[in-house]
Amino acid sequence: MILFPPAKINLGLSIVEKRNDGYHELETCMLPIPFYDILEILPSENFSFFQTGFKIPGIQGENLCEKAFRLMKEKKAVPNVTIHLRKQIPMGAGLGGGSSDAAYVLSGLNELFQLQLSNEVLENLAAELGSDCPFFIKNEAQMARGRGEKLTQMNLTLKGYYLVLLNTGIHVGTKEAYAGVTPSYKEKSLEVLLENPISAWQDLIINDFEASIFVNHPKIAELKNELLKSGAIYASMSGSGSSIFGLFKQEIELISCSEDLKNSLVFNGYV
Repeated sequence: MILFPPAKINLGLSIVEKRNDGYHELETCMLPIPFYDILEILPSENFSFFQTGFKIPGIQGENLCEKAFRLMKEKKAVPNVTIHLRKQIPMGAGLGGGSSDAAYVLSGLNELFQLQLSNEVLENLAAELGSDCPFFIKNEAQMARGRGEKLTQMNLTLKGYYLVLLNTGIHVGTKEAYAGVTPSYKEKSLEVLLENPISAWQDLIINDFEASIFVNHPKIAELKNELLKSGAIYASMSGSGSSIFGLFKQEIELISCSEDLKNSLVFNGYV
């Protein structure tokens, strides 16, 4: 079985309040994009996990794919498998690649062994692995609230828009991202603001992490400005950073863009 876990982008991100459990209450719209890791799951006598592509740091046995398999085995006693992850989505980039991989392991095991678990059950399992993981079970535009696990389907599509996605390789840690944000309730909810035409989003749809992260990492802010100067109708940082994306009405010629932009490019194509 070969699967293609996608990356996601965030359309706006509002930090509403800090919760008693240490997490933050947030509101964001997440949307999958056609930029993928590659995941192979095969029945095997013994469990094994290996990865190629971008090297994932961390302790052996602690990758989210491995945790997803152990969680499913604990719940449903599934047979062993070999998992091969070809990592193509940059890590620590606000694109949700690791969460997507874990969710697709759960979905893949469900299909491979005909467990017939509903999306709701899979989302609840995914929530045990991480806040963004449940989003990738249905893999469609959704409003995320709570710490990101409370999902509501959105009637929103970017089909026909051209996406340019940049990543500088700058790592923005979660601690750094949240340290620079002051939670606040907004006058209008993000869901309401997204009902406006995309041409109006740039003045309305804000990622709360940008203000402090742009101060700490001006290179990220420069790339956002360059996308807007190149004709993007909307440009933003995704998640807690450090990826920047721009939406265009039509394909753009990147040959005339700066070397910084071209060197940071990780994906460009129609959504």
